[in-house]
Amino acid sequence: MAEQLITPHRIALGIEYDGSAFSGWQSQLNPHLRTVQETLEQALSRVANAPVTVVCAGRTDAGVHASGQVVHFETTAMRPLKAWLHGTNSNMDRHIAVRWAHPVPDDFHARFSACSRRYRYLITNTTIRPALYRDFLMHCHTLLDAGLMHEAGQHLLGERDFSSFRAAGCQSRTAMRNVSELSVKRQGDLIVVEIEANAFLLHMVRNIVGTLLQIGRGDKPPGWAGELLALQDRTKAAPTAAAQGLSLIAVRYPAGYGIPVSPSPFWS
Repeated sequence: MAEQLITPHRIALGIEYDGSAFSGWQSQLNPHLRTVQETLEQALSRVANAPVTVVCAGRTDAGVHASGQVVHFETTAMRPLKAWLHGTNSNMDRHIAVRWAHPVPDDFHARFSACSRRYRYLITNTTIRPALYRDFLMHCHTLLDAGLMHEAGQHLLGERDFSSFRAAGCQSRTAMRNVSELSVKRQGDLIVVEIEANAFLLHMVRNIVGTLLQIGRGDKPPGWAGELLALQDRTKAAPTAAAQGLSLIAVRYPAGYGIPVSPSPFWS
């Protein structure tokens, strides 16, 4: 009798992780570099009892965190959803957690099906550097004007060429991105920057935040952000902001996929 073939099925997962413990998302050739992707795949492979490869919505850099990362993988292993959730967590490093597991159709793709990604950047605006939550906050001792930073951010809305905020190593074929929202607000000593776009270039959020910081300090006027955008020249913009203040907090998909949006982290 011919052996019955099991058709692979696709599962989506919501992931959160502390990026300070890893050398970024993507697996590296260097075995000494610990990555989120490799750590997650190892845990999933134990549950599946077979190799598992995941695809993510957005590859984060070393030191960047996530509360709303989404991945998908294909497997022939027949497991209940709670096994992909609790079983994976029990086999995984404490710096990563699976928040939810959801079956998806074959046409779902964590990266290409996404409508938008949302990032949050946290700045502690105090004269003394923090000891607590220091891996999740960028420290700025100079008083920042959140109103001016927010005003500057409005110059970056819409579908524009973001070459001025694109890292030199970016491999994207185009610098065109559509920023739907960019907000800056103060919550006590905390400055919260949130930006949502259809997709992001390498270091784009951190480069934008670097520019907003100069404006918030009063070194440049709010209109400078728009001027930089028009120049399409990365060398004219501000230095890149530190990685540890940045988190991927949400990825949005068409409603038909039923993908949940992860709740905001407790430390926001």
